[in-house]
Amino acid sequence: MEGSKCNKIYNKRTAAHMIDIKFFRENAEQVAKAALSKGVTVNVAEILELDKKRHEAQKIVQKLQEERNTQAKEIKGKPAPEQIAKGKQIKEDLEKESLHLEQAEKLLTEKLSLIPNLPKPDVKVGKNDTENDVVKTWGEPPTFDFTPKDHLELGEALDIIDVKSAGKVSGARFNYLKNEGALLEFALVQLAFNTLLQEGFTPVVPPVLIKTTTMKGMGYMEHGGSEDMFHLEKDGLTLVGTAEHSLVPMYMDTTVDKKQLPLKIAGFSTAFRREAGSYGKDTRGILRVHQFDKVEMVMMVEEGKDDEAHEYLLSLEEKLFQLLKIPYQVVKMCTGDLGFPTARKYDIEAWMPGQNKYREVTSASTITNFQSKRLNIKYTDGQEKKYVNVLNGTAFAIGRTLIAILENYQQKDGSIVIPEVLQKYLGKDTISPKK
Repeated sequence: MEGSKCNKIYNKRTAAHMIDIKFFRENAEQVAKAALSKGVTVNVAEILELDKKRHEAQKIVQKLQEERNTQAKEIKGKPAPEQIAKGKQIKEDLEKESLHLEQAEKLLTEKLSLIPNLPKPDVKVGKNDTENDVVKTWGEPPTFDFTPKDHLELGEALDIIDVKSAGKVSGARFNYLKNEGALLEFALVQLAFNTLLQEGFTPVVPPVLIKTTTMKGMGYMEHGGSEDMFHLEKDGLTLVGTAEHSLVPMYMDTTVDKKQLPLKIAGFSTAFRREAGSYGKDTRGILRVHQFDKVEMVMMVEEGKDDEAHEYLLSLEEKLFQLLKIPYQVVKMCTGDLGFPTARKYDIEAWMPGQNKYREVTSASTITNFQSKRLNIKYTDGQEKKYVNVLNGTAFAIGRTLIAILENYQQKDGSIVIPEVLQKYLGKDTISPKK
């Protein structure tokens, strides 16, 4: 019963808050071209035809409703047999045509819901990640007078990463963090929250299971996105892939006062991903796993202020990696490497000596009003209501940040120098091999 109720609520919301059909009619080719740049084909003729059928069904239903109302006014006292027959016929016709209208609206909504958020004008048109642009580099990759090891060899020797036991218990792509490995996680979480609290973020530990209908509202399940998630079908629940998935819907069906903006939320949670389509890729160690912990940033701002907020979130991500003194580069995604709801995205890629290349450790995205329309999140100045602009950014993805620390701070004897900014949390400056 609960699941049925949720679906009805979602259908009503999506029908009202998908891409505006009026905008689509007036800019159909522009929308189709922008969607295609993200790898999504939009059948313009089909959508316009569905819109026409829905409009025709609306006119028929409206006419029948008017006939019903007119007849009700004409009846004085006890209705005559012919009036009863006519009323019955109108009722039957109205039920039939209302069903046609409902079906037409459902089909149109389904098609509109498959149109991704359009890229920002400054985003480069490109097919995939090979066409992304490096827009900034910071720090110099360390040089070693020995052959650097990768994080798994280091972690196992130090007894801080255990994938073998996790493999027996849970299967591939899981791990245990032990000893200083566990303490490093808590140190990173503490550093992130201390930094973000000073910036006015509200700390939150959110649920990691959310209603699947809520996840649909986030816009990550279309075009195969659902396949990368863990679903509990019996319960109608889905495990989050990042704290953003449960942080943004905190404000679902809510209108906040404009004075409350910008809303800044910092969430810590475990995240879960199937890593669909990545089998055979990055299977060694803890780079690409099914379960990992993250500190995530979410912002909600006034319409038109997301560009400034986007740069701000990126600056915070850079600040955190500069505090760790980890070399990195900032990469701006092309259209073909943007997610379904994303309008613009930056990645920070940290230098990883064990792989001799930069690898993604954080991302920062503006979703504009795509999610707020689907989840009905607005703000008001007391007169006019508008949809908030939503942004998200990674403070620390713990596993990948640990990789960067271990590989960049490794010493010839296999020990790890703890980044200076974290030493106060661990009470030591080095992780040494166990004797």
